[in-house]
Amino acid sequence: MAFLQNSLKSLLLLEIAQGMALTFSYMFRKRVTVNYPYEKGPLSPRFRGEHALRRYPNGEERCIACKLCEAVCPALAITIEAEARDDGSRRTTRYDIDMTKCIYCGLCQEACPVDAIVEGPNFEFATESREELYYDKAKLLANGERWEREIAANITADAPYR
Repeated sequence: MAFLQNSLKSLLLLEIAQGMALTFSYMFRKRVTVNYPYEKGPLSPRFRGEHALRRYPNGEERCIACKLCEAVCPALAITIEAEARDDGSRRTTRYDIDMTKCIYCGLCQEACPVDAIVEGPNFEFATESREELYYDKAKLLANGERWEREIAANITADAPYR
């Protein structure tokens, strides 16, 4: 009996007819395609994109050179050098991230006690050479200034879950 059913399915091309019916049914549904460069989908507040160093509202950089992010980074992508200032506080003189090594795990952001290093909402940072993916302190601070409003909103939205 199974042989007869399989032969009948093959002869009548039943699977192909079912596939064509399914395809035809999707012709009348709403499109889900996004016209990417001009339309972007929603991002979660926890999205991990391009790194940024943040500043306080008075303009002073947040990083206190505790080096927790450097210690917790599993890929060893972060390099920090620091020195003491005249008032006794410590600040970074060098803060580098090798984005070719970074695995975007978010541990640096979680380890930071003052929310200085964050992974922002930018996912469009393709480059033409590897050297452009070595971020220094100036580049990270520029990213922080560029994305500060979105970063602050994401941290506020995520605060109940931390």
